[in-house]
Amino acid sequence: MGETRGRRGVRIALTVSALLMCGLASASNPIVPGWYADPEIRVFAGRYWIYPTYSDHYGKPDVTSRFSAAQKLARQRKTVRPSYGMQTFFNAFSSPDLVHWTKHDHVFDVRNAGWAAYAIWAPSVIQANGRYYMFFSANDIQSDAELGGIGLAVSDRPGGPFKDAIGKPLVGAFHNGAQPIDPFAFRDRDGQVYLFYGGWKHCNVVRLSADLKRILPFADGSKYKEVTPPGYVEGSFMIERTGVYYLMWSEGGWTGPDYSVAYATGPGPTGPFTPRGKILSQDLRIARGAGHHSVVNVPGTDDWYIAYHRRPLDTDRGEHRQIAIDRMVFAADGRIEPVVMTNAGVKPRPIGVQKPTQSSGRAM
Repeated sequence: MGETRGRRGVRIALTVSALLMCGLASASNPIVPGWYADPEIRVFAGRYWIYPTYSDHYGKPDVTSRFSAAQKLARQRKTVRPSYGMQTFFNAFSSPDLVHWTKHDHVFDVRNAGWAAYAIWAPSVIQANGRYYMFFSANDIQSDAELGGIGLAVSDRPGGPFKDAIGKPLVGAFHNGAQPIDPFAFRDRDGQVYLFYGGWKHCNVVRLSADLKRILPFADGSKYKEVTPPGYVEGSFMIERTGVYYLMWSEGGWTGPDYSVAYATGPGPTGPFTPRGKILSQDLRIARGAGHHSVVNVPGTDDWYIAYHRRPLDTDRGEHRQIAIDRMVFAADGRIEPVVMTNAGVKPRPIGVQKPTQSSGRAM
């Protein structure tokens, strides 16, 4: 057994060395083939994970194999766009180094959530209580009279399968004008998990119970606190770095070239927030419609990467979105520098191999 462990250790060391020696190489953007959007990037068990929206068919259609009678009835509703009917599952991608990605098929599917039927969007996955919890948007509800909103699924593994955890939407109605879509789960330094969400130009934040299945009131008794910054449209995201909280979001129309990412800073997860400007927008040399991003901090470092979707220059179809990853850099005063979009992508970055640079932030 000792000899076996020794050989395994040598193989791991050689693999890591090979990855580092490939430093002159880089990923290409887009990082994976296919039409995907709204990527959330996380670190679980020493690997990077990306959970995106399935945006459109690419080559052979990828589909849910069966629907319940109730789901078939729900799918007869008229949707805002025909593509919403094909968005019924999530694929995921994992990587040891941000360059080499493994696809995980249907980590969540509406087969495992009877109330959800279409418009399955923008997952957010967080580890808690020894399991993995996925918040997701479903059914693109247009009013409180419709069934849908933000659901919660759970799995024993980051690669799923995720299954409905509560049998109904966690957020199933409009509060403060926010359409219940685009959730993001954020764990603060004290362990409290907050859920940011909201479309239709309104952003809410709620406090979650320890089991993540209930919404708890704030100190003032309110449950749905609006934190909408100027210009907000959708896709809220939160990080904390050196005691500063960065609320980030997407602006503009998701089908157009004005889609972009802006941010504000505040002293805590509920603000108050001061707008700081845009950090990501189209580059007519690279791509259009860049937005609905997420950010990952390499554990033990102050190095940050942004995952986002963008539209190639040769298509005007709204659903034709692709995932890209580029560096995100902080200035000395804490401002986020404008993100430089690239086609070359980033160099390999294995977790736990390179030395820490300085104190790290959190996007957990």
